[in-house]
Amino acid sequence: MKRFRMYFQHAFNPLHVYCRLTDLGMRRGTARRLCLAYERLVYCRVG
Repeated sequence: MKRFRMYFQHAFNPLHVYCRLTDLGMRRGTARRLCLAYERLVYCRVG
């Protein structure tokens, strides 16, 4: 279970999400704004 939690934290880290979005072709500015909102609204409340 600890491995799953560590992978989950890594995969949903805002920086990791940003990198995956830019890899998929999203503009850097758009990905940045989206991840900033994600970090503020979702990621900080989970941990």
